[in-house]
Amino acid sequence: MKNIDKRNRLDESPFSYRISKDNTVFLDYENRQVKILKGKEANKFLERVEAAEDDKAKQLIMAKVTGNFRRGNERSANSDKQNK
Repeated sequence: MKNIDKRNRLDESPFSYRISKDNTVFLDYENRQVKILKGKEANKFLERVEAAEDDKAKQLIMAKVTGNFRRGNERSANSDKQNK
C-alpha cells in the first residue's frame, strides 16, 4: 500500500460514496460527484468496500474505480480563473 499512495493523498479521505434506494452508487471526490455505478458494477463495488480492511483501503478502491483520476497535473478551478 505504501508504494501505491506515495504522496499520502488518500490519508485525507478525499473520496466518499452514497447509495440510493435503487442500489445506485454515487462516487464523490472532494464532495463533487465524479462517477455513478449501477447494477452489477455497483454490487461488485459494494462487496469490495465491505471487504476492505481499513479506510485507506476503501479510499484506494474508490480511486481505482474512478480510473486514472487526478494524476497531479490538473489545474485547480481557482488557478484557471486567475489565468483568464
